[in-house]
Amino acid sequence: MKKQLQASSYKLQDAGNGSALRHDKGRRAASAGGAVVAVFGWLRGLRALQLVACSLRLLTVAAVVLLSACASLNPSADFPTTEALVAASEPGAPVLEIQSWQTAEGAKVLFVPSDALPMLDIRLVMDAGSARDGGNDGLASLTSALLGEGAKDLNVDDIARGFEDRGAEFSSSSYRDMGIISLRTLSDTEFREPVLDLFGQVIGTPTFPQEALERIRTQMMQGLRMEQQVPGPQVSKAFMATLYPDHPYGSASDGTLESLPAIQRAQLQTFYDTYYAAGNAVIAMVGAVDRSQAETIAAQISAALPAGEAAPKLERATPLASRQREHIEFPSAQTSILLGNQSTWRGNPDHVALYVGNMVLGGGGFASILTDEVRQKRGYVYGIGSGFSAMAAGGPFQVSFKTGNENADQALSLTLQLIDDFIQQGPSESQLEEARTSILGSFALGTADNSDIIGQLGAIGFYDLPLDYLQQFSQQVRDVSADDIREAFARALKADDLAIVSIGPKAPQIVPVDEPAESDVAAVSVEAGRGEE
Repeated sequence: MKKQLQASSYKLQDAGNGSALRHDKGRRAASAGGAVVAVFGWLRGLRALQLVACSLRLLTVAAVVLLSACASLNPSADFPTTEALVAASEPGAPVLEIQSWQTAEGAKVLFVPSDALPMLDIRLVMDAGSARDGGNDGLASLTSALLGEGAKDLNVDDIARGFEDRGAEFSSSSYRDMGIISLRTLSDTEFREPVLDLFGQVIGTPTFPQEALERIRTQMMQGLRMEQQVPGPQVSKAFMATLYPDHPYGSASDGTLESLPAIQRAQLQTFYDTYYAAGNAVIAMVGAVDRSQAETIAAQISAALPAGEAAPKLERATPLASRQREHIEFPSAQTSILLGNQSTWRGNPDHVALYVGNMVLGGGGFASILTDEVRQKRGYVYGIGSGFSAMAAGGPFQVSFKTGNENADQALSLTLQLIDDFIQQGPSESQLEEARTSILGSFALGTADNSDIIGQLGAIGFYDLPLDYLQQFSQQVRDVSADDIREAFARALKADDLAIVSIGPKAPQIVPVDEPAESDVAAVSVEAGRGEE
């Protein structure tokens, strides 16, 4: 409410300034005989301001009436009825009425009824990511990419036209942990049922046509060749390979120029039958259907999938015990640097403490320590950030930034020092409170619409999180302390063991850190921005 009032005030001031500019132009163009016109123009402007003021008073009265009416609907609720009360109120955790059951074939179902739109969103999440490639790098990605390219008695045009003609959207994607198949359709029976019949054919009888395999394989290989011309993808792949040298997470998810040509159509079919099985699937649904309809839809989808059990759990990844360094020589004006180590996993009891602490360290944008020290005070980088990426069997802590080659040593050394300081000291109380407020204030956006909710359901089901996970997370964010964060970071990270992976003309070195010269901070920051451009 307070931000809305401030925004409205700003717009009114802006409109007033614009009017003043127009009046000035009129006065400059007027002759002596036009003075009367100017006076009448001024009076009209005054009348307009009076109307605006009156309108604001009416809006204020209407807002108070509406707030009071809302409060009267539930007198026992602490409903904020003034700007001060709104500002003081805490944002509540999103409450999703998640219903869950299991199909006869073993698929886990999570369902949230929602009549906000006459739509139904369905997401199938399988333990079918690149971690299941089994040494055939790119197998999971190719399998996912060919879904929808052909099914029994249907070619790619039949499938695309069948969905589009009924206003439906079909897609598939692949990640390290999971393979995903998504469908959005109108919820009305007239449209929903034929779309679901087509969906069942696509996921139940994929044919992986040879022509499509060759076409998509060629596209993927062209993409890999293009990645060799830019530093970002190269350093990212080297980072994961360095952190996970003996774990499936270290493999090349999109394949390599050597692995892709060796993948055969029969391997795609075997991979699909094994990892896209009903017993290995989570079926998430959000939309305008009731429980009975949702059960029927889930049963139909589950029966269409290949029969099979859940994939065995991956072995937990272990962190590097000492610093590893990897540098890729590349002719560029900037050096890209990634720092990190294996540090977390889904289900880690320290997850919330690490998440909140990272908002202070490097995940909170301009409010974070890394941005303030490395960009704002020294101007070494245009942007810098950090994050924990929790997956089923592990997940890296990662800091990434690009810097001018002449600043690479200092930027690297300063960043390592700041990370070490944070591990030792943790956040201050004021930093923690700012991070907490930011997280809670934006948390509701994670369930703002059906597409957001379906993503939450898929993750909750896939990672076997409690159905009230969002409420638990919100409460834990409120409860976490600065000591909790410091202790969690000490358990998760050692600054001396962080891998350093870089790409540029030469490898950056660790050197003594220079203190910023106050008079030079603004000028250096501008130069850093120009260098990024």
